[in-house]
Amino acid sequence: MNNFNEQPADLSVYDGTRRRVREFLAAELARGTFKPWQVTWTTFDRAFSRRAGEAGFIGMTWPRAFGGGEASALERYVVVEEMLAAGAPCGAHWIADRQSGPQILKHGSERAKREILPRIVRGECAFGIGMSEPDSGSDLAAVRTRAEKVEGGWRLNGTKVWTTNAHQVDYLITLVRTSPAGEKKHEGLTQMITPTDAPGITVRPILDLSGHHEFNEVHFEDYFVPDDMLVGEPGSGWAMVTAELAYERSGPDRYLSAWQLLTALVDRVGGDPDRLQSVQVGRLVAHAMALRRMSTVVAGLLDRGANPQVEAALVKHAGTGFEREIPEIARLLVGRGDGRDAGATRFDEALRQVTLTAPSFTLRGGTREILRGVIARGLGLR
Repeated sequence: MNNFNEQPADLSVYDGTRRRVREFLAAELARGTFKPWQVTWTTFDRAFSRRAGEAGFIGMTWPRAFGGGEASALERYVVVEEMLAAGAPCGAHWIADRQSGPQILKHGSERAKREILPRIVRGECAFGIGMSEPDSGSDLAAVRTRAEKVEGGWRLNGTKVWTTNAHQVDYLITLVRTSPAGEKKHEGLTQMITPTDAPGITVRPILDLSGHHEFNEVHFEDYFVPDDMLVGEPGSGWAMVTAELAYERSGPDRYLSAWQLLTALVDRVGGDPDRLQSVQVGRLVAHAMALRRMSTVVAGLLDRGANPQVEAALVKHAGTGFEREIPEIARLLVGRGDGRDAGATRFDEALRQVTLTAPSFTLRGGTREILRGVIARGLGLR
């Protein structure tokens, strides 16, 4: 855990890239393509993703042979940070760019790389994550969805749940059991690329308390997966999932989901805050900067090819807890605004949006209880 004592990466060397993405976002805002305080990074907007792809902001680190820019992970970090800070609707390319594409690039077949990766880079191909299952909570190893070997591929049967945007994406990377578990239940798991328009898949909506449709239940019945749509070798799924989670848990999305509300709170408090406002806003900003430092350290480790699972879990645990605090402190300092009346301010609308979505922050990517277990094991405490 001494990795956090490292100096964070110097992102100033990418000031040109930061300037370029800010100009892109400013143009999008001027056109009115999105309102930052009304969307989150999970907001699904294919048109925005296509324009981001045209601008070179998707698949930045990938080989040019597949349409990528061969940039460093830290340069990509700058782009992601700006997108999140601006409240851009990145949901149509987020999963594909962050984790599914890199998994295919590293472990996929030549067919998968050739057919899928260039479409992701262009912002034309969206992915979801098929991991969680009914009645298994946060225990990803408790997979009951099974794939049986048949001629030319695998026959898949089972159900996934809480699958974000499954009703809109083109593919899922689905974690399934291809052989019985051995002494450890993590054995015998495999990841597969599963198109959502193929026969044998049914997607059912799960509405949240606000009536919003983002989550889904996905049911597979005699669904055929060709051999060249496996990600890695049969039985290698758990090792890939744990490596993938380092990308999912450590990025700026784990502390910037409520950034629009924090900036609106600073503006609302103004230049002459009272003592409580000064202390609480100062504390939030200080926490944000500390989390940014931790996140950039992990980004540097990933750029060097490390697998910082424990450090990523710490960023996610602390970051999403921070995000949950922001709407509570905002209500304490300023008061409640529902954002629905004609005179609603940016603060009112941001507070309403974040209050609706904040309960999910500490759930997605692993609950805080699961993360504490990962951290404890990394520290040798269990």
